[in-house]
Amino acid sequence: MSRAERLTRWYDLAMKTISDPFMRAAIEEAEAGLREGGIPIGSVLVHDGKIVGRGHNRRIQRGSAVLHGEMDALENAGRLAASVYRECVIYTTLSPCSMCSGAILLYGIPRVIVGENRTFMGEEELLRARGVAVDVLQNEECIRLMTDFIAKNPALWNEDIGV
Repeated sequence: MSRAERLTRWYDLAMKTISDPFMRAAIEEAEAGLREGGIPIGSVLVHDGKIVGRGHNRRIQRGSAVLHGEMDALENAGRLAASVYRECVIYTTLSPCSMCSGAILLYGIPRVIVGENRTFMGEEELLRARGVAVDVLQNEECIRLMTDFIAKNPALWNEDIGV
């Protein structure tokens, strides 16, 4: 990749970070989870330019073993035809874990937009190896939300990631 191509890609990702309404909606979900006393990870499922499902990590709030942000967004989207999932993009404020990546693969979602992967690196390589396009924004707001949460709640964070 040439320097010009790298700069163009960086600019495109920077603009998505600043102006993408779907990442903004995922961040709003993460903030809602934090206000509820949960882990600040949010996600939205987008089809044809519209949010069809949104959610946030509710493991603590619901006493759930599996209700990560992506899983909540998929649950809240309800039953969709397989053809719809294959045309969706899922936005998530944090790199998707093994469980959430498995759901993305199961439903054939072809693209994932990740807010950040500095605080947690999920299964991005698995997704890419299976043909899923993964874009990581390194959004400063997403990084701050998780960094602050992890510093204040290390035991809850370790529980959430299975440590």
